[in-house]
Amino acid sequence: MTFAPLVTVFGSLHYDIAVMGPARPRKGETVTGTSWHPKSGGKGGNQAVSSARTGVATAMIGAVADDDFGRFLITNLERKNVDHTFVRRNSSQSTGMSVAIFDAEGDYGAVIVSGSNLTLGEADVAAAHDLLKKTTLLVLQSEIPDAANVAAARAVKRGGGRVLINAAPARPLSADLQPLIDILVVNAIEAEMLAGVPVVETLAGALEAAKRLANVFPEVVVTAGGAGVAFADRQGDEILIEAVKVFVESTHGAGDEFIGVLAAEIASGKTMNSALRKANIDAAKLVSTPEKDRV
Repeated sequence: MTFAPLVTVFGSLHYDIAVMGPARPRKGETVTGTSWHPKSGGKGGNQAVSSARTGVATAMIGAVADDDFGRFLITNLERKNVDHTFVRRNSSQSTGMSVAIFDAEGDYGAVIVSGSNLTLGEADVAAAHDLLKKTTLLVLQSEIPDAANVAAARAVKRGGGRVLINAAPARPLSADLQPLIDILVVNAIEAEMLAGVPVVETLAGALEAAKRLANVFPEVVVTAGGAGVAFADRQGDEILIEAVKVFVESTHGAGDEFIGVLAAEIASGKTMNSALRKANIDAAKLVSTPEKDRV
């Protein structure tokens, strides 16, 4: 049986509080901010919304608490056309949340409290068995337990689907998870850690990191911020794409936008070159949009 393209995101959901100020505070310093607003976040939730925005069928597997934050996140997924059937309401932990402080240049620093996200595991994979069996591409991140990622990846591979992992935040990938990964996507910092290369600041540096990582993973994408994106695979294919030049309003969420669009394009059967270019453009559009105007 052939199924329609389906992206399933297994990952984190956070209630984000974004605080705007002239600068991020140093240790012991209090800074007077200008505004704040709540928003739906978590790498998993962000990536699912970005995938669904392309029109590709997208489902989310995750966990929130039965609290105001959790209800806010569920409502957002519903409004953005993400299937949330398998977002579990958890009673033992609070909903995950984060506080992000933005400076006048649009850069930010954040603190996350994972909460319910850390309860995800094999029971959630078992509950979503039928969904995972017909998933075209599974998207994972590193904001939930490694064992949960392994269980989900195994389930999707048994059904003939592929696995993309955004190895963020940076942490080592377990020996159980590595062989299940078809596509690895990392930013410059994560590439430096996983590939053991010097600081990645240029497209050439990103390509070198991608080529090293392609000795371990079948396909590798390394994003290098304002420099662009590099791709390498085990067959020796390489792609270099320069960043789209835009005025940066905020870099918050740019990586998740890139991942979500990339996943949707790949699941739809687009070539890697085409998928990367579309994701690159959409991420540039996001960073040039003020936080308050993002939908």
